[in-house]
Amino acid sequence: MTAFTLLILVVIVALIFDFVNGFHDTANAIATVVSTGVLRPRTAVLLAAVLNVAGAFHGTAVAKTIGTDILDASVVNQTMVLSALVSAVAWNLITWYFGIPSSSSHALLGGMLGAGVTVAGMGGIKAAGIEKAISALLFSPFAGFFASLVIMIALTWMVRRSPLPRINKIFRFLQMGSASLMAYSHGTNDAQKTMGIITMALFSYSADFAPNKDVPTWVVVSCAIAMGLGTAAGGWRIIHTLGSKIFKLRPIHGFAAETGAAMVLQVAASQGLPVSTTHCITAAIMGAGSTTRLSAVSWGVTRKILWAWVLTIPVCALLGTLIYRALLAFGW
Repeated sequence: MTAFTLLILVVIVALIFDFVNGFHDTANAIATVVSTGVLRPRTAVLLAAVLNVAGAFHGTAVAKTIGTDILDASVVNQTMVLSALVSAVAWNLITWYFGIPSSSSHALLGGMLGAGVTVAGMGGIKAAGIEKAISALLFSPFAGFFASLVIMIALTWMVRRSPLPRINKIFRFLQMGSASLMAYSHGTNDAQKTMGIITMALFSYSADFAPNKDVPTWVVVSCAIAMGLGTAAGGWRIIHTLGSKIFKLRPIHGFAAETGAAMVLQVAASQGLPVSTTHCITAAIMGAGSTTRLSAVSWGVTRKILWAWVLTIPVCALLGTLIYRALLAFGW
């Protein structure tokens, strides 16, 4: 297989990953607004798809982190990038099938680490970049949880004397805005990860695509469209998990969770931090729910989600290693 043909294959698989990321993570943007009855499912999905595309055009700081700060450019090759992408797609499909809201960001990072270490050992890893990425990925759920918790406590105090029907009416309206911001933030953060890995593949093919240059416009546009189409497909299994299995949401909870998670995502994107939108919104739902009472959160379901979070990076690293070795065995 020629180098150019392999590059084309990598770009195609990257866009497939972006599409799968979109429908796997549809729940991040709309699970709360659907479960509270503010929007019909299909309307919510289409709104999220449009805003995911819009958000993807909001900067490329995260893309540059993925493309330049994780692996040393000298060890990157097309087969390695392809292995990372295939491992992430496989894990996303497995967790989607079981309705588990795992992280596409963790999956991609794990695949990159596994394949990258297989190529060049630990010397191919940029320690500062890995520390930055993993710190952001680990910190973001806590930030989402506490941001949602604080917002929910403040809102509860503000509406403490209002009748429940009036509260629901107000927050059904406000949740339209918070769900839209969450969908936009998802596009801002997640689509950029695919942009980064395609840019990495382009640099591996030709030095004309220097990693410190801007992400090519066609990469931004194609990733935005792939993410939007994936979101429009709708990942209903995970929507059900986030919307009803963790906590029985009312509009006020949905507003708090979406606002808290979106705030974390916007700050992270501005700093080029590749955080997990899935972890942010899941933790934010837990934060909003825990203000009612701790027992209101289904901690049994939460434990299963946490296990998926713990396993994602090591499993995808192993998959990345195995896929890379398999591709080499076939002469790739």
